[in-house]
Amino acid sequence: MDHDRELLERLSAFTPVRFDGEVFRATRLSLNALAPSASGGRWMVPGETATLYTSMEADGALAEIAFHWGQMTPIPSKPAMLHRIRLGTRKSLRLARSDLIVLGVDWSSLGSRGYERTQAIGAAVAHLNCDGLIAPRLGGPART
Repeated sequence: MDHDRELLERLSAFTPVRFDGEVFRATRLSLNALAPSASGGRWMVPGETATLYTSMEADGALAEIAFHWGQMTPIPSKPAMLHRIRLGTRKSLRLARSDLIVLGVDWSSLGSRGYERTQAIGAAVAHLNCDGLIAPRLGGPART
């Protein structure tokens, strides 16, 4: 994937942080909670880097699965499970909503799955050899 040089420069200006804490992930009951997604999503282009989507708050993880399942027809009827995971990273970028706006994220398009810019950011973060991205949940106050 070709990366936007300006985006890489802007992201390089952030000081990476370590993270060691508890996160949450809601999945189908039969899915391994530690199995990353390779099919793409809000922060990664399909087929690029396998990504483990989590939330720092249980409500955020539940809201995410509800949002995604709400996009499906028919809505899945299988049970979901909320997982509590201990996670550690050595080099994560922590981006606030204001940072994401400066980086070109259009908050008004996110409910319609307008992921092009957030996917470019996620791919650039991976290209910079970061092992995590800490960002606000795009549909609410929880951090993911």
